[in-house]
Amino acid sequence: MSDAADRGITVTEMTAMDQPIDVLRETTAAFIGRALRGPINEPVLVQSFGEFRRRFGDIWSRSSLGPATQLFFEHGGKNLYIVRVANNARGAMICLPASGTALVLRALEPGSTECIRAAVDYDGIDYTNEECFNLTLQRIDPATGLVVDQELFEQVSINDASNNFVADALLTSTLARVESPLPTHRPETSLSSSNTFGTTYVGHTQEGTDGHELSDYDLVGSRKHEAGLFALEQIDHFDVLYLPPPGKHRDPGPTSVLAAERYCRERGAMLLVDPLEEWQAPDAVVAGIRQLGYASPNLLGYFPRMYHRYDKETPPRVVGGALAGLLCKLDRKHGAWQDLDRQGLGFSRNLVPAIDIDEEHTQSLIRAGMNVIANGPASSARVRGSVTLGGGSVSHRRFASLPVRRLCLQVISAIDAATRWAVFEDENARLADRIRAQVTAYLACLADMDAFENDQFIVECDAGMRKRDVSAEHGFAIFVAFQPHACKEAISFTLHQSVAGSRVTSTAFAPG
Repeated sequence: MSDAADRGITVTEMTAMDQPIDVLRETTAAFIGRALRGPINEPVLVQSFGEFRRRFGDIWSRSSLGPATQLFFEHGGKNLYIVRVANNARGAMICLPASGTALVLRALEPGSTECIRAAVDYDGIDYTNEECFNLTLQRIDPATGLVVDQELFEQVSINDASNNFVADALLTSTLARVESPLPTHRPETSLSSSNTFGTTYVGHTQEGTDGHELSDYDLVGSRKHEAGLFALEQIDHFDVLYLPPPGKHRDPGPTSVLAAERYCRERGAMLLVDPLEEWQAPDAVVAGIRQLGYASPNLLGYFPRMYHRYDKETPPRVVGGALAGLLCKLDRKHGAWQDLDRQGLGFSRNLVPAIDIDEEHTQSLIRAGMNVIANGPASSARVRGSVTLGGGSVSHRRFASLPVRRLCLQVISAIDAATRWAVFEDENARLADRIRAQVTAYLACLADMDAFENDQFIVECDAGMRKRDVSAEHGFAIFVAFQPHACKEAISFTLHQSVAGSRVTSTAFAPG
C-alpha cells in the first residue's frame, strides 16, 4: 500500500480556445513555512486570514508563517497558497480495541493541535459477518470542540484480501491512515452501553507533535516527492514566493534562498527576501548582498525591518508578507508595470521603519538593488526604489527595474496559459492567425492601459515550426516584442509551446 497510490496523473486546467486573455488577473502569492496543523507539502489556497486560522491554526510563537499571512491580507493580498512543511512532526494516534488487539490509526496531518476521533458500529451488517464494520472519523476544532470534518467508511473489512480492506479504503481519507500491525479481529463497537442510539468516540491514545525547527533542507524539499518548495508543482501558477523566517532569530539560509530563486526563474515568479537580522546599517546591507551573491532579476529585497509603533521593545520584525500584499494591491489597482512608491500603497500605520535612512544612503541601497522602506506622508511608511537585484548581473541589468521585470513575467505567463489550447490543433496558417489575433488583442489592451512606452509592439506566430521533422512533437512558437513603460529599450522573447510544456528560448528578452 502507498499513500501515493492514486498519483501519477497530472491535470492541468486550460483556457478555452480563442478566449480573450485576462489583462488584470489577480496576483497570486505562495508562502512556505511551519504551522500548528494542516496538510503537509500540499498547497492550500486561502483568501482571508480567517481561512488560514481555520485550516492551519492560530498565530504560533514558534513560527513566522501566521504573522506573515496576517500582514499579507492586511495589506491588500487576495489569493495566497500556503505550503506547510514540518521537521519530524508526528500525527496523533488512535487505538480501537479489537478483542485483545487493536486497529491503530495515525492522523494524516501531524501536529499537537490536530484533534481527531473515531467510532465503530455494525449497523446494516449481517450478524454472521465477523470481519466487516463501519468506521466514522471526525476532526474536532480544539478551540470550540465543534466537528469541522467527518468521514464515514461503510462495511470496511480487516481482511487484506477484501475489496473493501480498511487500510485501502482509508487511502482516500484526509484524516487518518491505518498503521501496522493489523488486528486479528475487527474492532469492537463503540456504541454506548447506556444509550442504544448514542455513540462513544475514541480519542487519542497518543497526541501528535509539532516537530523541530525547520532547516533549509525542509524548506527546499524534494522535486521527486513534490515536497517543500517543490510542492508548488501541484499548482498551475503563482506570481510571488515568500519564505518567512523558519525559526526564532533565524533567517532562511543561502541554500534555501538560492534554490527558491532558481525555482522562481523556472516558474516565472518573483522571490521576496527579507533583510538579515544582522544587517543594521546600509553599508552592511550592500556588503551582505555582494557576499551572498544575490544578483537575480527574480529577487526582490527590502531594508530595513520594521517595529510595531507601540512596541519598540520587541526586536524589529520582517514584513515580507506585507510587501507581497502590497504587490497584489498594486497589480489590482494600477498594474504590475507601475512603481510601488505611490499614494495608497503605504504600510499599515502600526508599522514604522526600524532605522531612518538618509537620502544619500537610500540612493546607495537602490543602486545596489535594495528597496528602502521610509517614512512617508500621513505617518504611513512607503517603499522607495521599485528595483530588483538584477543589477548585479550584466546580462540582467535591463531588469533592475521591478516594473519592467514583473510586466515581462506577467506577459509571458498570460500568453502561455491562454495559448495552451493550440497545441492540440492542426498546424497551419489559419492556426497562426488565430494565435496572433489572440495575443495582439491582449497586448493592445496593455498598450491602452499605458503598460508600454508607446503603442508599437510586434506579434509573430510560427504554427508549423516542427513540420520539418515529422517525428518531433507538436508545437508552435510565438515571438513578441514591446517597449515597457518607463524603459529605454524594447524587450523581445520567443515562447515555444508544445504538448510537453512551454519554454522561453535562451535569447529571451533580447533588445528588439
